Amino acid sequence: MKDIAVMKILVVIAHPRQNSLTHQAASAFAEAAQANGHEVEFADLVAENFDPVLKAEDEPDWSGQDIDFAEDVRREMERVERNDATVLFFPVWWWSMPAILKGWIDRVWAQNWAFGSQTYPHVKVLMVGIAGATENDYRKRGYDIAMRTQLKVGILDYCSVKEGKVEILYGSLEDDAHAAAIITKSKELGGAF
Repeated sequence: MKDIAVMKILVVIAHPRQNSLTHQAASAFAEAAQANGHEVEFADLVAENFDPVLKAEDEPDWSGQDIDFAEDVRREMERVERNDATVLFFPVWWWSMPAILKGWIDRVWAQNWAFGSQTYPHVKVLMVGIAGATENDYRKRGYDIAMRTQLKVGILDYCSVKEGKVEILYGSLEDDAHAAAIITKSKELGGAF
């Protein structure tokens, strides 16, 4: 077995149902990562009732002034900072992530903390979208390319994440075999992380 650098991984989940395939995939990822000695901390945004709405006091100040962030945003920043990597698990809704996860990024990945005078604290970020349709359905209209561009270039690259990756796991609404394949792939991602 190759040497694996042990790290603390923040696994962020954005799904309203605890028994969802998204939660199951995140758990499979975490179990495989923990089997390699990594520590995992979960951030279940819905269960924790995270407020995704960006309010005026948290809006970026383009003059370069530092912002005194809301207490809940500071807590999220501290949670990120006590870990070494971030993994986001979410269902694909409207060819993107749910509003609660986008709001978490809007509020927490803030100017002069994740971009601007500083960059996102983690070198390694993995985004895992659980898609209902098949890979062919996404490819025939270019949804896969649009999502990867939006998430990888628009968020990860913009925040200077050096090892940023987007994985779309397809077919969650197809049948049990597709769901099982999503769990298997999530385990593989956790084992290779």
